[in-house]
Amino acid sequence: MATKTAEGAGSETGAQHDETAAETAVTEEAVTEEAQAPEQHETGEEAAGTEPRRPSGVGQGAGAVVSAALGLVSLNGGWIGTVASARAQLMGQLKTSSQANVAQQIKAVYGDAWHATALWAGLFAVAALVVGVAVLARPAFGAPGRPQAPWIKSVAWGGVALGVVGLLLAALKYSDALLGLPSAG
Repeated sequence: MATKTAEGAGSETGAQHDETAAETAVTEEAVTEEAQAPEQHETGEEAAGTEPRRPSGVGQGAGAVVSAALGLVSLNGGWIGTVASARAQLMGQLKTSSQANVAQQIKAVYGDAWHATALWAGLFAVAALVVGVAVLARPAFGAPGRPQAPWIKSVAWGGVALGVVGLLLAALKYSDALLGLPSAG
């Protein structure tokens, strides 16, 4: 059969040596490219870092949602309105004596509580209006080329509308035009 001679073995070893050298050269080129790539990547990041940052609109979106929530609270009075009403009712009971006439007792016990609820609802309505209008007016003072997202405008307009309705209802309740106190006599 065939026996390998030293010359054949040497040529085979030489071929293997050439393949190993080629692989080593390719590996060294890859390492060199990887070493240069971070520098190029950092340069790209620096170029991106010099561009002005564009606002994401998260603050405007949050403001629009807060405006709508305050508008809803203005319609139902909220927890603070309930506590203020209960406090006014308790104060009315403590202030009126048993000798006070019925009209005075109704006004002190129920009227003041009703007005306290209306006052707090009105404050929440004004807050909803202020926040909603601020969100809607923000693009006029921000980045001129950046339009406001449609959903932000919609929610802010909803908060403004709820604030207007809440303010109207609060004014009607406070003035006793809506569900006024019953007459005592």
